[in-house]
Amino acid sequence: MNLVPRNTTLAEALYRDIEKNEYLQEIYGDLLYNYSINLFHSDRRQRDIPIADALRFADLLAKSTYPMTADRDHLWGQEIAILLRLLYPEDEAVKYYLGSVLSSVGNYRGLMSKTMEGFHSEDFFDSVYYEYDKEEHRIPGKEKEYFFNDQMMVYKGLKEKFFSYSGPTSMGKSFVVQTYIQQQIENGSTENFAILVPTKALINEVKSNMIGVLQGKLKDLNYRVVTASGDLVLQQDHHFIFIMTPERLLHMLIERENICIDFLFIDEAHKISSRGGRSSYYYKVLTQIGKMQQLPTVIFASPNIPNPEIYMKAIPGIEKTQMKKLKSKFAPVCQFKYFLNVPERGGYYYNDYSKKLERCYTLPEGQELCDIVAMVGYDKQNVVYCSSRKSVLEQAVKYAQNITPKDDSELISLAAEIRKEVHDDCYLADLILRGVAYHVGYLPANIRLRIEKSFEKGVLRTIFCTSTLVEGVNLPADNLFITSYRNGLSNMDEVDFRNLIGRVGRIKYNLYGNVVLLRLDDKLKTERYKELLTNDVPLQELSIEIKNNTDCMSALIKDLTDGDIEMSTCHEKATETDFEALRKFGLILIRDLANGDRTPVSQKFEEYLTDKQKRRIIENFPIESTSDDITISHDQADKLHDAIIQGLHYPEINGENDEVDFEELVDFMMKLRRIFKWDIYEKETLGRPGTNKFDSVMRWYSTILLRWIRGNGLQVLVSSAISFKEKNPNTGVWSGKYRVDEIYNPNSKYHKNLVIAESLSVIESVLLFSIANYFRKFSLEYKSVHQVDNFDNDWYEFVEYGTINPDTIFLQQNGFSREASLFIQKPSNYSKYMVVVESVKKIKLSILECGNIGVETEAADIQYNVPELFIE
Repeated sequence: MNLVPRNTTLAEALYRDIEKNEYLQEIYGDLLYNYSINLFHSDRRQRDIPIADALRFADLLAKSTYPMTADRDHLWGQEIAILLRLLYPEDEAVKYYLGSVLSSVGNYRGLMSKTMEGFHSEDFFDSVYYEYDKEEHRIPGKEKEYFFNDQMMVYKGLKEKFFSYSGPTSMGKSFVVQTYIQQQIENGSTENFAILVPTKALINEVKSNMIGVLQGKLKDLNYRVVTASGDLVLQQDHHFIFIMTPERLLHMLIERENICIDFLFIDEAHKISSRGGRSSYYYKVLTQIGKMQQLPTVIFASPNIPNPEIYMKAIPGIEKTQMKKLKSKFAPVCQFKYFLNVPERGGYYYNDYSKKLERCYTLPEGQELCDIVAMVGYDKQNVVYCSSRKSVLEQAVKYAQNITPKDDSELISLAAEIRKEVHDDCYLADLILRGVAYHVGYLPANIRLRIEKSFEKGVLRTIFCTSTLVEGVNLPADNLFITSYRNGLSNMDEVDFRNLIGRVGRIKYNLYGNVVLLRLDDKLKTERYKELLTNDVPLQELSIEIKNNTDCMSALIKDLTDGDIEMSTCHEKATETDFEALRKFGLILIRDLANGDRTPVSQKFEEYLTDKQKRRIIENFPIESTSDDITISHDQADKLHDAIIQGLHYPEINGENDEVDFEELVDFMMKLRRIFKWDIYEKETLGRPGTNKFDSVMRWYSTILLRWIRGNGLQVLVSSAISFKEKNPNTGVWSGKYRVDEIYNPNSKYHKNLVIAESLSVIESVLLFSIANYFRKFSLEYKSVHQVDNFDNDWYEFVEYGTINPDTIFLQQNGFSREASLFIQKPSNYSKYMVVVESVKKIKLSILECGNIGVETEAADIQYNVPELFIE
């Protein structure tokens, strides 16, 4: 007999070991089993459920006050009530209990969902408390919108100077901060706010959200939203909301030293724990803002991290007593998880509270991914995660083969636009007609927006994608199918996995979502799937402290002590991914030592540094050989400086047709290859030698680059890439790092689509990221050497804006995308929508009804953010 200690509270006695209650586990397991056989359309017999007892357990768990298990208990009670509602939709008692449970756990957003229409408490005292508590959770400035409990706790925590919080992906962490910023501005704040997001796709989403909630108040209260250092509003006298990636914000802080930031919100802060070079930019951003007269408020938000306070250690000079944290495990929506072992034909549901997989389904002989998605995802919104672009393409095409094209005008119009703007043979157009889409990289904003809107409306039902889209855009999915535990070449870790599955479930529409993990072949290990399901997210470290990096620090220090800025010994010891980070950490270290600064990066190195080594490094790398910009090292910078002194310049653009000598461009790029040592620092992209001809990779990139800066639409750009492959079939067919085929076959639609996908990826990751960064350094050095503020033939600007046309650049500097700007620039549209008033370019408000959904959507935001641009 287990005796409860006398000093134990009633709550502890009730809830401490409640997961060991066999009757509760039996009821919950049976509910999951019955729901599962419905989901998989199985003819297995349903198990009997004691509904009254199940409701009592749901109510008991929802009222848990034991701090150690309250989040888990609330979620469990919510799940039981939701499962009962799904299994017994006509039972009024079940509906009432679900409302009561949602009220008890403070899930007021759930109570506003369509599932709960018409709910009201029948108990007078419950009803009074419910209305009081609901009002306590009302979102400031909103009439009938409410935070749930943990969101309100986060909102209150934002008043702290340094605050880090974590919670499930569906918690709405970013929404709370955006609401806080909105309230501060509406209440008269004149501070500058900055929101740091990890991807460009998120920049657009957050920007649109911020403008959408503030609208005319931006003008009234003199605020502007800024997403790039080239935005024209930065030249005016306003207060600002900066929404940028770490790289963009760092570059802006370096180039515009007078800019002050009062409140910095770092979204998806777990990226500071990631391997690879991008994490290093977070440290530099925090170091730069630390140099401001007054350190701003710094807020970190991360998904499912058990120790969110770790990220505050990236702030230079912060004391432990200043760190405030909050971690939550409660989510407003539930995810029901499944594992389908396709080769062995076993289907299992996963019980989060017993940590066990239980069999509930036997897959029919020969059932494949497309059959499973069609069955489980019928009439639902589905996202299918694949580990590579090649897999996305192949699985999407295979899935759509058995779907009849829909007679839907919206889909027909979208497919026609894809054929027109991308390529006539693009698989995406064929799939769209069947209510299916995929995402593999750069897409015109108009097409991307139409795909997202069509998915939200339920016209498009299924999207296949890699992690990029899942991380970058909040898609309202009912089902998430995970076809691999890999992300490219690497295995997903627990943080990535929890973040991925948290994307399913739509609080506006229902209270749950399904996650289906699929083992499609014997190459994938069953055990790894089980580990991802059962393992908790481990304690996180800063990237500077992870073993992959610390193991190589002594080698890196030796290199710097020897004056080897290429860090050769370290490079030999580390993987390419880790060296990318270590190199940037090395550049931060030599800058800190030269400046006499102590930052979290240099403090970590001090554990491995002797005083003698420190002195040698300072001698080898004086202040003029270091920089706050960690894009390139001084060996690259010195070579660049010398080359420009000797007359190196961008290729000339001549004549009315903007002619560029292609051979001159290739020669220029090959010179940059030597100057920037791309064979050492960019081995997998810009520095990769061609298979048959040494410069064939550079010719491929130059082909895309040239079409891009000429302002060509994607169709021209893709066609030129395909034409290049037709003329150079021996360059092969690639998907990322994989060579799919040795020879390009011009008659293969599959090959053509791989080239299309690769072209879209090159635009996104090589052209707009790598090449743009190097061109930025070239342009800055060119201005410095020639002592000019700007110059006409600035290819960095041309790459950044995808055009050499000053009007198109002007439109983008005011917030329009490249595609929208090109649309406005068409001769037939220019006279309709653009006008010059007293030598100032204006846009007519009639553009809000131009018939192009992408342009209309962008203009609707920009009219509030740059109101002076518009005229009746």
